[in-house]
Amino acid sequence: MLTVSLLTEWVFVMSENDGIVLIPARYSSTRFPGKPLAQIFGVSMIEHVYNNCCKSGLLSVVVTDDKRIEEHVNAFGGKVCRVDDDLASGTERIYQAYKRFYQREEISFVINVQGDEPLLGGSEIKKLISFHRLHNFDIATIVKKRTDQHGIENPNIVKTIFTERSGQCHYFSRAPIPFLRGKDVARDWHQHVGVYSYRAEALEKFCQHPLGKFEKVEALEQLRALEFGMTIGAVETDLNLIGVDTPEDIKKVEGALSGKRS
Repeated sequence: MLTVSLLTEWVFVMSENDGIVLIPARYSSTRFPGKPLAQIFGVSMIEHVYNNCCKSGLLSVVVTDDKRIEEHVNAFGGKVCRVDDDLASGTERIYQAYKRFYQREEISFVINVQGDEPLLGGSEIKKLISFHRLHNFDIATIVKKRTDQHGIENPNIVKTIFTERSGQCHYFSRAPIPFLRGKDVARDWHQHVGVYSYRAEALEKFCQHPLGKFEKVEALEQLRALEFGMTIGAVETDLNLIGVDTPEDIKKVEGALSGKRS
């Protein structure tokens, strides 16, 4: 089956084995245990995420280490696979899922969508993979241009040095970057949205490297890729995406969804 997708200036034909969306979802969370099963307007967060990913036209699969999440995804008719290994990150979990269950499918792109991004739509995933197909970056991700000063000071919001002309990300940080030297200089900055498209060989290369120095300092795994010479490109979004880190974030997501419905 072929799905034809039109996206601004990009036109491409996407086959079923062109890419796969893997959604890491763990039950354990220090700040929000059971987060994937949290209800948003009566539907679990992981079901929201899964349904949105399916709208990309790509095979979408939840990757979990928990029986409760596995049973829940099966109950609503979703695709799920178990990776029970004790792993350090969601990226390593999706790599194990890809290697064990999907590597023989000759998939070109592996997209990592976090299970706590219920507002990320299928159109943004299409946009991301279309960008990645047309550029030679090892990894592609999503960024959002911002101008507010409150967000740039928040260490939980990851910033990136991003060149719009080339589409390349040069560094990521929890600190305010770029540095504002003169008060008369307007500060535009780019927020990083933690969604990744990996070329299959790049995902394997990334997971074979040990933790990098800057990754340890900033607790940002994308810095491992940069430290070991991999390239990261990005496509911009205008969406107001809200990642869920705490129970309080559920209300924010419901507020955003209510705005769309009104």
